[in-house]
Amino acid sequence: MEKRYPRLEINLEHLKHNVATVVEKCGGQGVQVMGVIKGANGIPEIAKAFDQGGAAMIASSRLEQLEDAIDAGITKPMVMIRIPMLSEVEDVIRITDMSLNSELEVIKALNEEARRQGKLHKIILMAEMGDLREGYWDREELLNVAEYIENKLINRQLVGIGTNVGCYGSILPTVDKLEELVELAEKVEERLGRQLEYIAGGATSSLMRIWDGNIPERVNLLRIGEGILLARDLDVFYGYDMSQMYQDVFRLKAEVIEVKDKPTYPIGTIAVDAFGHTPEYVDRGIRRRALLAVGKVDYGNPEDLIPMEKGIEILGASSDHTIVDVQDAERDFKVGDIMTFDICYATIVYLTNCRNVHIAFV
Repeated sequence: MEKRYPRLEINLEHLKHNVATVVEKCGGQGVQVMGVIKGANGIPEIAKAFDQGGAAMIASSRLEQLEDAIDAGITKPMVMIRIPMLSEVEDVIRITDMSLNSELEVIKALNEEARRQGKLHKIILMAEMGDLREGYWDREELLNVAEYIENKLINRQLVGIGTNVGCYGSILPTVDKLEELVELAEKVEERLGRQLEYIAGGATSSLMRIWDGNIPERVNLLRIGEGILLARDLDVFYGYDMSQMYQDVFRLKAEVIEVKDKPTYPIGTIAVDAFGHTPEYVDRGIRRRALLAVGKVDYGNPEDLIPMEKGIEILGASSDHTIVDVQDAERDFKVGDIMTFDICYATIVYLTNCRNVHIAFV
């Protein structure tokens, strides 16, 4: 079959290796892995790789993705990791086994819908630990809600306390921060008179505690997406050795549609570009440039594309084109040639959600 471009190539064997590696390292410290598939738009083949690699649960912030995973034959527990909307309560109960929650009104609605569908739905109450996204900041409110769920709601089972760090507020999952979460969970247990099944200590950024071997003993569940899909954040931002993991699971390939020598500074009166911005340009004289048939509509931010060949510089992009300086490239690019890029997490989200991008499993 003829290859079509732009093309996102996904190496499923490398992905399964990454899942298995993280599952093994976490398991050695008593931590289960919730495999988060939303970064790749919940593609069923991706979900299967998480399943086959040993993730204990499959998780997403999009119900459609979890339903696709079920339709693909995955039987592991499905988890909704974005606080449910009241408007989707019926589907949350129908599709998922567990959800993360921080609003009693939603929890009551889930309980009533679970009763109607004849199901028992598990929840993890989210505690705000400073990242300032979801979760209860008022500790007494969290304790009271936990007690209410335990004593008043028949079709809801409180199975754990969780938090989110390293996201909106960029807060690090330090040992102290996670120990604070454990202390809060133990206060909940004291109030309930029983032990919780899970203390969920965050997402990919919390893998640094696994790599350092100092995750608090009672933290036993992590939500891992990027740390498996790309295995790059801990490497690039924090200097962790991720050599046991593949960082080439995803590759973007784009076709060259024009190669010409052109000025590097626009000619005429400069105003705003197609997106309402005024970029800064540097006059470097006449240089050789290649135009690629892929643009911001397909992948988002051109700064998140990393050329795999030396001497290539991304100058910018419009909706449907990417402009690349190839003056110093190691090969003489021609029309029809293919250029390959390493990509970032946000780029994967765009590419897997764009029907103009052809996905190929290698």
